Amino acid sequence: MNPADTLWSLAGGAWAIGPDTLLGATLLLVAAALLGEVVWRALRWPRLMGYVVVGAVLALAGASADPARPAVRLVVDVALALLLFEAGTRLNLRWLVRNPWLLATSVAESVLSAVAVYAAARAFGLDPQTAAVLALIAMSVSPAVVQRVVGECGAAGQVTERLMALTALNTLFAVLAIKALSAGLLLSRPDTWQAALPAVTISFAGSFLLGVALGSVIALIARRLDLRNENAVMLLLGFVLLAIVIAKALSLSTLLVPLLAGLWLRNRSDRPWVWPRHFGSAGGVLVLALFVAVSSAWSPLDFPKAFGIAAALVAVRWLAKAAAVFALARPSGLAWRQAASLGACLLPMSATAWVLAIDFGATHPEAAAPLMPVLLTSLALVELVSPLVLLYALRFAGELDAPEGTVSARIAEGSR
Repeated sequence: MNPADTLWSLAGGAWAIGPDTLLGATLLLVAAALLGEVVWRALRWPRLMGYVVVGAVLALAGASADPARPAVRLVVDVALALLLFEAGTRLNLRWLVRNPWLLATSVAESVLSAVAVYAAARAFGLDPQTAAVLALIAMSVSPAVVQRVVGECGAAGQVTERLMALTALNTLFAVLAIKALSAGLLLSRPDTWQAALPAVTISFAGSFLLGVALGSVIALIARRLDLRNENAVMLLLGFVLLAIVIAKALSLSTLLVPLLAGLWLRNRSDRPWVWPRHFGSAGGVLVLALFVAVSSAWSPLDFPKAFGIAAALVAVRWLAKAAAVFALARPSGLAWRQAASLGACLLPMSATAWVLAIDFGATHPEAAAPLMPVLLTSLALVELVSPLVLLYALRFAGELDAPEGTVSARIAEGSR
C-alpha cells in the first residue's frame, strides 16, 4: 500500500464513505472537534489548529474539498457570511474619522502588499492577469482566522482592535477590487461588454442594497428581541441564510453582502453590537466545517511544483504589510512593540481568498488553471502556522490577559 492509500485508510476513510453523506461528514466533524479540543487543552493553542490538521490530512489522502459540490459550497458560503457579518459589526467608521492614520495604514498595507505580490508573481513568470488576481486577493487578511483566535484566546486591547479593523477594511478592499477587475475584463471585450454591463451593474448595486436590507432587518430584530435568546440567534441565522440564497440566485457577491450588512448595522448607532460568537452552536459547527474544507482544498500533486512561488508570494505579502504598519505606527498612535505585533498578525489567509479565487475563476475560466495551484499552495503554507503566529504576536503585545470569552469590542469602545 502506498503512502497516499495509507493516509486515506487512516484519515480519509470517513470521506471515502461519501463527502455528501451524513455519516462521512459527521465523522470528519467529530475528528476535527476532538483534535481541536486536545490541542487547546494540552498546548493552549487555538482549536483551529486541530481543524486545519484534519483538513491537511484529508488533502494528503486525496480527499480534497471540491467547491463544485453544492453541499461544500453552501457550508463555505454560510459560515463565511456569518464571520464576515461579525467582522463588519466590529468596524466603527467613526473611529477612522477620529484616527485617519488608521485608515491610511489600512490603505497602505493593502496597496503595498498587492504591489509586492504582483511584482513577485511577474518575476516568477506568471501572466499579468494571474499576477493581478493574486495581488488583489493578497490584500485581504482572513477574518475567519482572526476572529476565531481572538475569540478563543480572549484577546483585548489596541492591537486586537486595530487588527479587527484592518481585517474588515482590507477584506472590503480586496472584494471590491476583484469585482472591479472582473467587471473591467468583461466590459473591455467587444464581444461581451453589452451583455456584461447589466450583470455588472446589478452585481454591484444589488450587493449593496441587499447588504443594507439585511443590516436593517437585523437591527429591527435586535431592538425587539434579546440577542442572548437562542430563538433570536436562530432567527438572525435564518435571515443571513436567506440573504445568501438571494445573493446566489441574483449572482451577487456572497462576500460583499454580509460584510456590508455588518458595517451598515454597526454604524447606524454609537453603541457596539455584541453577538454570541459565530451566532451560537449552529454557527460554530459551520465554522468548524469551513476550516476543514478550506484546509483540505490544496492538491499534493500541485504542491511541489507551486511551492517556490507560493512561499515567495506569502513572504513578500507579509513583509509588505508589516512594513506599512511600521511606517505609520507613530502617526497612528502605536508603540514599536505594538506595531511589531500588529504587523505579524496580518499573516492569515483562508476562506475569503479561496472564495474570491473560485468566483473569479468561474467568471473567467481561462484564469483558473494558472491561478488555483499557486493560491491553494499559498493557503496550505499559511493556514497551519498563522493561528500560532497570531497567538504569540498577541501575547507579545500583552493582550491575552483577559479571561477566555472576553469580547474585545467592549473594551476598545471605552478607549476610543
